[in-house]
Amino acid sequence: MSKQTKRTLANLMGMKAQHAPAAWVTAYDVPFALAAERAGVDLILVGDSGAMVQLGYPTTNPVTMDEMIVLARAAHRGAPNTFLIGDMPQGSYEACERDAVLNALRFIKEAGCDAVKCEGGRRVAGKIRAMVDAGILVMGHLGLTPQSTASFGGYRVQGKTRESFDRTVEDAFELQQAGVFAILLEAMPEEPAAQVARQLHVPIYGIGAGGKVDGQLVIMHDLMGFYEPFRPWFAKCYIPSVTRQFTEFLESVPDLKQLGRSERRDGLLVLAEMAIREYVKDVRDRRFPHHEYIYSIKEEELAALRMSSYWKGDHLYPVDGNAASLMIQHCAGAPAAHVPANGAEQGVTTKE
Repeated sequence: MSKQTKRTLANLMGMKAQHAPAAWVTAYDVPFALAAERAGVDLILVGDSGAMVQLGYPTTNPVTMDEMIVLARAAHRGAPNTFLIGDMPQGSYEACERDAVLNALRFIKEAGCDAVKCEGGRRVAGKIRAMVDAGILVMGHLGLTPQSTASFGGYRVQGKTRESFDRTVEDAFELQQAGVFAILLEAMPEEPAAQVARQLHVPIYGIGAGGKVDGQLVIMHDLMGFYEPFRPWFAKCYIPSVTRQFTEFLESVPDLKQLGRSERRDGLLVLAEMAIREYVKDVRDRRFPHHEYIYSIKEEELAALRMSSYWKGDHLYPVDGNAASLMIQHCAGAPAAHVPANGAEQGVTTKE
């Protein structure tokens, strides 16, 4: 089996410029990380969602840095050749810049991560800037941010009102100015999420944010149907899509016992790899997410959003090579890019 080449910042920026969506998943252990790498994902997130799907907590908030490091180390061992992002848990970066830098460095030095992710907009911009100044690649996270759902009145779709949309766009520009290499948007209708993706130079990825962003993230345990308490509206289990393929593969093997002994490719690891590969193909072909997995927005809500000074029409804003080069320099510590001046919701249940 050929060795995968790890994605670089230049690769990710180039994919945005070419409108080639990135496909990524979460992983928290060796087997699923191995399956994800073999399936050819672009990125792996060791999400604080592991608190729920792996450790059994009722929310993401109780998980500690020490627990996240254990999960991240395991994922790195399973997928050493995949760009790995450690998710900063609640309490690891909010208090001060020093805490943010020290805890982010733990992901890099102790767990072998390539980058970290943290939630929030302008309120955490200073901490992000400090991490970037310390030489750490940082991904932002906007929209529904599970660590602070109390401020949203619970798990609710974001970006459907003009106030929510404007705040998201402003926060996105703040994060870009602070030096993030990418931003994850969670639980937003497709149209407002697309506006953010079109206007920013950095890649804008989505988890429940429609199909017009620069890539898709899914929780591994949702993709596998491995989490019993609930499944988000936007998540698709891919096991039913590959059961026939898996059965046909097993039936084609003349000696399953020998295959199991020699290659260990006669069980769930192969099934997981097939499911992830099918998801990756659907993302790259823009077949996922389709309408069944996208949050709707009413015409009157969309009309209100179009009145925002941040709404720039519905055509694409391509990222040229010069813009991509500038953003790569910026994330590496060069001067920040220019930031423009300011110009009852559907419920959602989420883990990320």
